[in-house]
Amino acid sequence: MPQERTILYAGAPLRYLLEQKSVKNLNLRIRRDGSVFVSAHPAISIERIDAFVAGKGGYIRSAQKRFQEMAQYAPHPKQYVSGETFYLLGRGVRLSVEKDVRDAISNDGVYLHLQTKDPDDFSKKQRLVTAYLDEQCHAVFSEILSEIYPIFQKYGIPMPALRIRSMETRWGSCLAQKGIITLNKRLLEAPRHCIEYVVMHELCHFLHPDHSKRFYTFLTTLMPDWRERKSILDQNAAFWL
Repeated sequence: MPQERTILYAGAPLRYLLEQKSVKNLNLRIRRDGSVFVSAHPAISIERIDAFVAGKGGYIRSAQKRFQEMAQYAPHPKQYVSGETFYLLGRGVRLSVEKDVRDAISNDGVYLHLQTKDPDDFSKKQRLVTAYLDEQCHAVFSEILSEIYPIFQKYGIPMPALRIRSMETRWGSCLAQKGIITLNKRLLEAPRHCIEYVVMHELCHFLHPDHSKRFYTFLTTLMPDWRERKSILDQNAAFWL
């Protein structure tokens, strides 16, 4: 059960939730609501953990401020009505709800045509659009993984299984021991080259499971412009996460 702790940073209280479990490194995450989560091995002293959090104080305050600012511009829940914009691979397409004898959905690059027997049935429209976007996620993400994976095949890494789900604060994650990469379904809204960065990032974890200097050196060797790609994701996180 995580325990709540409070330390002082720059004369003000800084609260975080600590979960002690069998992990190799001290890990810190900040959620969109500004809450701070830390995981640490039980053998690590509380004093060291507090010092670790204090050392990240500037980063935490900056991230909390940024999330607060982002919340002001977060998109409203979709109503699935004509004129709404959906982002696919970095480009906005307008939803066009059209009455038809059959249920179907198609994308011509400008409009996302949603044909349905009952244009006022919110649940059906939501299901149709969600199913279409899920199909696109599987198609696009699988294609990108297949394109990038051969770089890692020579290191003896088996082709990882791909999982796609909604994630609140991450674009992706990697379970190297189980051979699984998980991608955030909202990545479909980002430009393709940004999705490529996330896939490359997660594949690098099969060789370097942490975010050490060696990890970033390896990532830079394979994708020299990864910082620019990541910057685009970070700048648009309020809209895509």
